[in-house]
Amino acid sequence: MIFFILQAVSNLFNLYSAVLLIYALLSWFPGAYQTKFGQLITALSEPYLKLFRKLPLQFAGLDFTVWIAILALHLLNRLSFSLLVALLF
Repeated sequence: MIFFILQAVSNLFNLYSAVLLIYALLSWFPGAYQTKFGQLITALSEPYLKLFRKLPLQFAGLDFTVWIAILALHLLNRLSFSLLVALLF
């Protein structure tokens, strides 16, 4: 039962990482953010990305905000998994 919960939490982190990746890929298509799908992805990802928008993550015309946000999410996933395992066992 515990492993099911840990796997479910890990899957939620991975799902949100996929949402952030889709958000980044939408920038390649003009007008993609204005579609219903684009608005949904934006509404899901912007609250988390706002935490990273304050950092200077734009270099040479490229924005690394989403990449750093995904990296931080994976780090948080590993940390939470390790803490939960340590607390439970």
